[in-house]
Amino acid sequence: MHPAVLLRGRVDHIDCATGELLYRYSTVHEPGGVLPVACKTRRASQCPPCAEVYSADTYQLIRAGLSGGKGVPDSVATHPCVFTTLTAPSFGPVHLSREKDGRLLRCRPRRRVQICPHGRRMSCGDRHARDDPQLGEPLCPDCYDYTGSVLFNACAPELWRRFTITLRRALARQAGLTNKALAAQLRLSFAKVAEYQRRGVVHFHAIIRLDGPAGPSTAPPAWATVALLTAAIAQAADAVHLDTPAASGLPARTLAWGREHDTRPITATGELTDTRVAAYVAKYATKAAECTGTLDRRITPADQLAELPVSEHARRLIAERLRLSKLSGLEDLRLAAWAHMLGFRGHFSTKSRHYSTTFGALRAERAQHQRDRAATGSLWPTPEDDTTLVLAHWRFAGQGQPPITPPPAGAIRSGTPPLGPPEGGQP
Repeated sequence: MHPAVLLRGRVDHIDCATGELLYRYSTVHEPGGVLPVACKTRRASQCPPCAEVYSADTYQLIRAGLSGGKGVPDSVATHPCVFTTLTAPSFGPVHLSREKDGRLLRCRPRRRVQICPHGRRMSCGDRHARDDPQLGEPLCPDCYDYTGSVLFNACAPELWRRFTITLRRALARQAGLTNKALAAQLRLSFAKVAEYQRRGVVHFHAIIRLDGPAGPSTAPPAWATVALLTAAIAQAADAVHLDTPAASGLPARTLAWGREHDTRPITATGELTDTRVAAYVAKYATKAAECTGTLDRRITPADQLAELPVSEHARRLIAERLRLSKLSGLEDLRLAAWAHMLGFRGHFSTKSRHYSTTFGALRAERAQHQRDRAATGSLWPTPEDDTTLVLAHWRFAGQGQPPITPPPAGAIRSGTPPLGPPEGGQP
């Protein structure tokens, strides 16, 4: 059992013409007098059932933009589409898990022993499994660029925004068109998800697709190919950069994507299919920074940094964020508020307007399905929009699971409409 949001209150259906109470649902007759509802979080670490629903919605949203469905025509599957990964630059060597042909390789072997200025060996001959807690830890924490890691996470959303702008311009140059002429013939659609690497920095996985000028319902021109899109992505990823603001005692620095960006085509058959890509993106849509050894909640002023149940690497990252948040000139980055996210304050999954359906449409469809089922089973009345007024009164009653207690003697169950006026007098 997982914690739910507990509500206390009622819903009244009232005839607008006569003021007659047609139906009432009240939590008085529920166990414990409260109604448990889904918390609707996307984080699997906080509520696996709600995160599973969010993951399923993400899967449907991503796949609809690859193969059609949910209002997207099936012809979208023929449009040029690639899967791109944009990573962060290096901020210092960390422990890695490396494999070849199913065999674990040594982390960072070196023929010549290198000693850092702090007297630590900058090599590692161990073979780390994927669940090794040492993964992502710097070989030398004192050499690691914690400041750069903090600033990159904080500026990653802006870096992505600039990438999408530069990509459109790169496509125009590759096609020999002006930006205005490109917009008249081609539309760029994308969906992306952020993933935390074990070292505590984010990188982005993105599905990028070329459509006609009206979106997925129209085919792109013949010259818009996967090769053209791949070349434009590489050019944009190398060109995009961002200058951080200067602060007291901290000079401005230039941030850019790492050199290891990867772009591969998405095809109906092969290594990267629509179902595999959608499942991969949906998996990371429910994760956050907790996989790096940090917290899955906000850090409050009452928390003692030395006592937090986090890894030593995450503790240093959090400490650096708190230090930088006090510098004049970095207030807009809100580093203290997002210290538990190691500085990243963007949305984990985003998409362009015309990529596919929306989360709102998927949730509305699911809600309508539930209403139809309730009406079919006589569990909830179907109000007439023109003649019935629905009044809801809800209060937050806490979180957790309601106590398992029998309803009061003679109580009317919520599925049966009682007679009489609402609680507290006439409406």
